[in-house]
Amino acid sequence: MAAEVRVHKKGGFSLLDAIKNVKSNKDFQKAGAIALFIGVVRGETVKSEKVQKLEIEAYEEKANEVLANICEDLKRKEGIVDVQIHHFLGEFDVGEDLVYVLVAGAHRKNVFPVLEEAVDRYKKEAPIFKKEYVMNRKGKTNAYWVTEH
Repeated sequence: MAAEVRVHKKGGFSLLDAIKNVKSNKDFQKAGAIALFIGVVRGETVKSEKVQKLEIEAYEEKANEVLANICEDLKRKEGIVDVQIHHFLGEFDVGEDLVYVLVAGAHRKNVFPVLEEAVDRYKKEAPIFKKEYVMNRKGKTNAYWVTEH
């Protein structure tokens, strides 16, 4: 059975699971393309501080509702077969996967704009919170909650 679009505990869902999920859609035979965004932990902040790790938390019930609503809304666009957002919660090291966003559609021209919109929307709308642990220039680690710009 396909996993719901939602937040997942780190390690509870894989990229292969996400791809299988999209391909299990009853309308997948209409798809000619799958576009994929993998968000990973960046090793440097916009202020060039070295990132040690990230901690991701969410208001899970609301986050799941918002992610599902975004996906349902975007599935209504012309040529789109499926949209899925799977965001992870927990502690993450630099380079680890944080989120998978997948869009299946009839043609590549259908999927890329919807993929970008899905990423922009979940970042703005979903109650998912990121705490960054960074090393300052003096070698001291500081932690703070990050807001999107």
